[in-house]
Amino acid sequence: MTAPVPPLEADELYRFYRAGDEETKALRGISLTVAAGEFVAVTGPSGSGKSTLLACLGGLDEPDGGTVRVEGVRISHRPQAERTALRARLIGMLFQSGNLLEHLTVRANIDMVQRLAGRPDTAWRNTLLDGLGLTGRGRARPAQLSGGEAARAGLAVALANRPAVLLADEPTGELDRRTERQVLDLLRERAGQGTAVVVASHSPAVAVAADRTIALASGRLQ
Repeated sequence: MTAPVPPLEADELYRFYRAGDEETKALRGISLTVAAGEFVAVTGPSGSGKSTLLACLGGLDEPDGGTVRVEGVRISHRPQAERTALRARLIGMLFQSGNLLEHLTVRANIDMVQRLAGRPDTAWRNTLLDGLGLTGRGRARPAQLSGGEAARAGLAVALANRPAVLLADEPTGELDRRTERQVLDLLRERAGQGTAVVVASHSPAVAVAADRTIALASGRLQ
């Protein structure tokens, strides 16, 4: 029997940044495979390459070397328009802030992501809002949400396209412990439903919630 294709595979990723004569080696040969339903925490000090790794995994940035595949489809080393289309269809992105467009309601933010993915689904939108305790907040704009509500709404947007891979960069960094626990429980629940979840964070709670932890230092896996 043929083994299933992992939702996320990265092979020998390198990323360099240059400013004048200075060169920063942000990633140095990172390889990573994440299985369906697996929750992986990426840890390491500031400047270790965590955010750069997530940006390359999600097609927001291009590695200088190596490849990234999502659901067996190469997302790296493609024109930006192709990367954007693949990300809209296959990947959910969750950040510490900036997950919501301020001029749109929570419902409209979710609807927009679904349209970009080519999969409008009102029933799924309502399921997300209900499951995240936001049923009565769908018509609210981001400025009208509490910190916890904004975090949960950001997760709803990240899950709007039913992604095969969910990438989160410090999603609980500005949350109190109770709200952090809620968000991590929801990420665990999503992994339990088959999504490959990768979270970059300094938080010990994230490492505890994960199935596996990988540590970065100076762009290398430790």
